[in-house]
Amino acid sequence: ERAGVAPGDLDLVVLAAADLAEYLYWDAAAAVQARLGAYGAEALLVNQACGGGVTAFDTVAGRFATHESYTTALIIGANRVCEEYCDRLATNTCVNGDGAAAALVRRGAGGCRWLVTETLTDGRYADFHRLEAGGSARPFTPSMAAPARIAAPADRLQEFFDGDIGAMFDFARTTLARNREVLERACARAGILPGSVARIIHLHDNRTAFADLAAELGVPLERTNADLALAHGHLGCADQIFSLDHLITSGALTPGDLVALTSVSSGMHWTCTLLRV
Repeated sequence: ERAGVAPGDLDLVVLAAADLAEYLYWDAAAAVQARLGAYGAEALLVNQACGGGVTAFDTVAGRFATHESYTTALIIGANRVCEEYCDRLATNTCVNGDGAAAALVRRGAGGCRWLVTETLTDGRYADFHRLEAGGSARPFTPSMAAPARIAAPADRLQEFFDGDIGAMFDFARTTLARNREVLERACARAGILPGSVARIIHLHDNRTAFADLAAELGVPLERTNADLALAHGHLGCADQIFSLDHLITSGALTPGDLVALTSVSSGMHWTCTLLRV
């Protein structure tokens, strides 16, 4: 409605979902396309945990590059915590919330233009967020006891690194360093200096995590979205689009500002999308 675009004008719908969908063997992106009435649009599902909303911009750019007729896309980031498996107050270092945010993307748009997306992946940590039961390796059965919830971060670190404190600290340092590295790589591809980025819009973590991120990137905390994150909680892969909208509509970002949408997600992946407002 805000963009003045009818569902029938969409060429592409990209749904990024951070948590489990409502059903197994079910395409949530196609279901959203139908509920919108965007029957002529291609529907794609991006399931890269908390980084999906940031990665989705690259997904749209790729589709625009290979489909010359595509001019209009809708990116949706959505999160709904399944509390049978995830304690929203204890599973992460922040409060997990339910929410969604969307961005309309047009080919050749005059403002808020996508520049580049860069992703670093390290599959050695793929099992760090794993829930042991429910998948094809160990399906749920009527006789099975209710599965344990995803453990708290400290417990997962202890188990994954087998109590090796040094390895845990190395992991924490690696995570911060890769946030910086992925930003630097994105800036290099875009031909800009990291210092010219007006705002770092990161996933909604806690204040200490934001302070550590700001120190690693060499920026003041005020150049992040820390206040919005603390006010609204972690909305999965909707965080960055949610914060971006608030910063633009409030006037905190103005035309021409460079913005970095950054995320860390299970896998693990570190992602950065650069936009010029």
